[in-house]
Amino acid sequence: MLDGPSIIDDNDAVADPHPAAQATPTGTWRPTETHGALAAALLLAACDSGGGGGGSGSGLVTVPTPAPVPTPTPSPSPSPTAAALTAQGASRFLAQATMGANRTSIDAVLNTGIAGWIDAQFARPRDPSHWDWLVSKGFNDATNNNNINGQNGYDASVWRQAIAGSDPLRQRVSLALLDFLVVGIGGLNMPWRAFSMAAYHDLLLDHAFGNYRDLLGAITRSPAMGSFLSSAGSRKANPSNGSMPDENFARELMQLFTLGVYQLEQDGSVRMSNGVPLETYTQDDVSQLARVFTGLNTVNFDNATPDRMRSPMQVYVTANETGAATVLGATVSGGGMAAVDAALDILFRHPNVAPFVSRQLIQRMVTSNPSRGYVGRVAAVFANNGSGVRGDMKAVIRAVLLDSEARDDAAALASASAGRLRDPVQRLTNWARAFGVTSPSDAWAIGDTTSTTLRLGQSIGRSPSVFGFMRPGYAPPGTAMAQAGMTAPEFQVASEQTNIAYVNYMQSLVGGGTGDVKADYAPMMALASDSQKLVDEVNLILAAGQLRASTVTTIRAAVDSIPLTANNATLNRTGVAILLTLAAPDYLVLK
Repeated sequence: MLDGPSIIDDNDAVADPHPAAQATPTGTWRPTETHGALAAALLLAACDSGGGGGGSGSGLVTVPTPAPVPTPTPSPSPSPTAAALTAQGASRFLAQATMGANRTSIDAVLNTGIAGWIDAQFARPRDPSHWDWLVSKGFNDATNNNNINGQNGYDASVWRQAIAGSDPLRQRVSLALLDFLVVGIGGLNMPWRAFSMAAYHDLLLDHAFGNYRDLLGAITRSPAMGSFLSSAGSRKANPSNGSMPDENFARELMQLFTLGVYQLEQDGSVRMSNGVPLETYTQDDVSQLARVFTGLNTVNFDNATPDRMRSPMQVYVTANETGAATVLGATVSGGGMAAVDAALDILFRHPNVAPFVSRQLIQRMVTSNPSRGYVGRVAAVFANNGSGVRGDMKAVIRAVLLDSEARDDAAALASASAGRLRDPVQRLTNWARAFGVTSPSDAWAIGDTTSTTLRLGQSIGRSPSVFGFMRPGYAPPGTAMAQAGMTAPEFQVASEQTNIAYVNYMQSLVGGGTGDVKADYAPMMALASDSQKLVDEVNLILAAGQLRASTVTTIRAAVDSIPLTANNATLNRTGVAILLTLAAPDYLVLK
């Protein structure tokens, strides 16, 4: 039932907003020598689409974390051993655990096994931070007013790490966290926005393998979060003028970061009373919690450097409420950071946190519709890692990626509800990591890709609201998925318009890159004289071998339509195989 988004066939004349330059086989394939390749991609992507084109962003479901469709709880089964693991299975795992596979990473998983690969990733040191990269490139130069008031450098840094980072699991987890612990650079009302957002992204990277309680403390103190959700500068109530503490962060901390709106069983299902979902918190809980966060602000107000955007916020006593605040039936008092931490402890201990966070991570990494058993198993690990520790992210990540429901490739391929639509951003990074994209100048000039008419309709760190680009309970209205009670969050950013823009944009990137951001197709070109070998290798690396036989036949026919005697034949045959794979519904939905 989960299938590719619908893309209308708009004939061969679909405008390419970023036409590829004509070049030699060293890096650019020539679409003028493969007339109709773009139209073929659109036609291929339109096949067997399952009606995903309705996901225009309207018709949001009202329950943020609805009960999954009742399914039998599967019995846990052992994860595949290194000996039983196939190249297709390794590629599928990497599509869940990283921003994209390549032949080297597939071989690494085959050599160590999935569990061993995860452990090796946990042991890897962090790549240099976004902050340090911005400093190294001079973006902290206060003589350039665009640095202080603009967003210079942020996009380049995040694309650099997502594409070329040597810690791919940490990158993947941090971006999954950014999807629901949302800060968007466009919503920051502060100077040095690139550095503020870089510091927030670094915070997620630093805590990706730590403890979720520590992560909650860090985001609460983050200047970027303080600006985005207006907790920075919130002041205690003033009876003389009727002003009240800002409630924005307190509400979203409960609704989106920890508890959700409705009480949950440990398997993620919603608790009901007489057919009505039981709410998790009240408006009074929001108001009381907001009092705890009064007085928070940056450590100083010096804009000569961006440094204050990296330091945790502190409490200014003159603006801080020190009286008692009762949240979820527990009381904190005394004010200051002690009260902030006590309130966070109350939320962290709430039974909703384990299934709420676990389901979000499963949705972002593995499948949009996890069974109750899957959610329950991961939530149990969140609640207790086996050594009495709650919120151990390493244990939770292992549980998400090693669960039988995540690792049973055959069952996933046969299931009507398994899998997820790949995020547009991940489709770009899949291509980039698969084919060795580099930027020799280190400029990484990809930029903002949020345009829905010219680019992806999504970009890292550029969420338009605290709800992110997609809500976890979204289902495309009027579709079989919605009628079946299924969720498909990524379809919220899928429409005819965005899908055509995606194919157009990826044609330009596959064909000629952007700036000096270019792929190395030499290993693929070595296979290009044999369409079967070429398409099979692209299928393995990009699509985890999940292209259907009919799709493979269609792509091979397009490749073989380019004679080996044509100019730049091997490069153009390679480009067509890659573009058509990126457009195929069997690729777009990762099972």
